Amino acid sequence: MAEAMREELSELIRFESSDPRLAEIEVTEVVLSTDARRADVLVRLPEQAAARAHAMEGLEHAKGYLRHQLAQRVDLFRAPDLRFVPDSQLGGGPDLGRLRRRLRRGRPKD
Repeated sequence: MAEAMREELSELIRFESSDPRLAEIEVTEVVLSTDARRADVLVRLPEQAAARAHAMEGLEHAKGYLRHQLAQRVDLFRAPDLRFVPDSQLGGGPDLGRLRRRLRRGRPKD
């Protein structure tokens, strides 16, 4: 289910969003909590600090729309609460691996 959610969110953000702040965002992974009430969406953001901040603002602004569309497209009984987490390491180094393990266990780092 997480892979289907990743694909749908990618399509929604890249091709169906008219918000220019979301133009350079790429969804790299979706990690569902064990009860499927929360989905941590790892996103690759632009390199410039100002563009990163604008992109995160755009994601937060579009969160309700993305959640609604995701529930319809993936046919979910309950749409999970989306939390966007920057995927800052392009290569997926050890810090990113540790974050993903923590997210899978349901104990995200604060």
